[in-house]
Amino acid sequence: MIDPQLLRDNPDVIKASQQARGASVSVVDEAVAADSARRSALTSFESLRAEQNAFGKTVAKAPKDEKAALVQQAQALAAKVKEAQAAVTAAEDTFNTVVRGIPNVVLPGVPEGGEDDFVTLRTVGTKPEFDFEPKDHADLGEHLGIIDIPRGVKVSGSRFYFLRGMGARLEIALMSLGLDRAIAAGFEPLITPTLVRPETMAGTGFLGEHAAEVYRLEADDLYLTGTSEVALAGFHADEILPLEEGQAHRYAGWSTCYRREAGSAGKDNRGILRVHQFNKLEMFAYVNPDQAEAEHERLVAHQEQMLQDLGLHYRVIDVAAGDLGTSAAKKYDIEAWVPTQGTFRELTSTSNCTTYQARRLDIRYRTESGKTAPVATLNGTLATTRWIVAILETHQQADGSVVVPEVLRPYLGGVEVIEPR
Repeated sequence: MIDPQLLRDNPDVIKASQQARGASVSVVDEAVAADSARRSALTSFESLRAEQNAFGKTVAKAPKDEKAALVQQAQALAAKVKEAQAAVTAAEDTFNTVVRGIPNVVLPGVPEGGEDDFVTLRTVGTKPEFDFEPKDHADLGEHLGIIDIPRGVKVSGSRFYFLRGMGARLEIALMSLGLDRAIAAGFEPLITPTLVRPETMAGTGFLGEHAAEVYRLEADDLYLTGTSEVALAGFHADEILPLEEGQAHRYAGWSTCYRREAGSAGKDNRGILRVHQFNKLEMFAYVNPDQAEAEHERLVAHQEQMLQDLGLHYRVIDVAAGDLGTSAAKKYDIEAWVPTQGTFRELTSTSNCTTYQARRLDIRYRTESGKTAPVATLNGTLATTRWIVAILETHQQADGSVVVPEVLRPYLGGVEVIEPR
C-alpha cells in the first residue's frame, strides 16, 4: 500500500499520481478522511484505556465498603473501552479498504497517459529483412513440427498448445540460458509454487483491477499465479531482512504461469503470443529503497544482454502511468520486432514497486537508527515462452528452417538449424 505518512503530509503528490494514471483523485480525500477518523478513534480508545487502568488501581486500594460501587463504575468504563476498541477496528478496516484501493505512487518522470503514451528510450539492433515472404511463427511452428496448436485446443481449449521436439527443447534452452546468466549475476534460483494464498496474491497487488485475469480454485481458496513474482514477493513476508552496506536479496524464479486473458477475446488469438499457460524465468530483488532505481536499471541491462545475444531487434520503452500495474511505480517494457506483424511486441516487463508490496506483506529491513522500515521490491522477466515468437520469425530462412542463435546451441546439443521433422 502507499505510505500513510505521505498520505498525511503530502496528499497532493498522491493526487498527482492518480491524475497521471487516469485514476480517481477523490479517493485520496477519502483516504485522508479515513486516516483522520482512524487516528481519532485510536486516541479516544487509548484515553479510555488509560482511564480504565488508573481507575483499576483506585478500586484495588479502596476500602471494602466502597468497592461494590466502584466495581460497577469499572464495569461501565470497561464497556466504554470495549466500544472504543470496536470503533478502532471498524475505522482501521475502513482505512485499509480505502487505501488499498490506491495504486502505487508513480515516480517522477513517468509519462502521463495510457497504453499509447509510452516514451521510447532506445531502439537496438537491425530490423530483419528478407528476400522472401516470411512466415509467421505459427506457420513456422507447424511447418517445423515444433508447435502443435490444434492438439492443444483439442485437449484444453483455445489459447493452449503443445511444444514438440525441438520446440520443447528450444524453450528449455532459452530458460536455461537465462538461469545460468541469473546465477552468474548473483541471483539464487528458485522453483516456486504456482498456487498461493489470497493474502499473498493480494499482497502483490494482483487482486485489484487485474483480478479478472487470475484463475482461482474456490474449493481450496488458492490462486494460480500468472508470474512467479507473486510467490517471490511472498517468500520473505513478515520478515526483517539484512540489507547492510548495499546488500540485496536477489532470486530467479522458474515457474509455469497461468492467465485467464480476460477481456482479450479476439486479440492475438493466433499462435503462442497470448496464451493461458506458459513458462517464465522471473528476476526478483529486495533492496534498500535508496538503491531501487539503480537496481531497476541493472535488471533491464540483464534483459537487454539476453535479447542482443539472441539477435533480436528491440526497443526499450518507459511505460505511461495509466498502463502501469497496481504495484508498479515505474516500468520499462522491452519489445522485440515481429516481422510478420510489422511491429514491436512486448517480451519483457521490469517494474520498480518501491515499498508498495513490502508494506502489504510486512517485509522490512533495519535502518541505521535501529528502527525497521519497508524494503523495496523489483521484478523483471529474463526468459519466457513468448520469446520463441520473435526468435522463430527473426531467424527464419527461405526454406522454412530457422537458424538457432549461437548462444542457445550449447543447450541444444550443438544444433545450428531447426529443420522440418
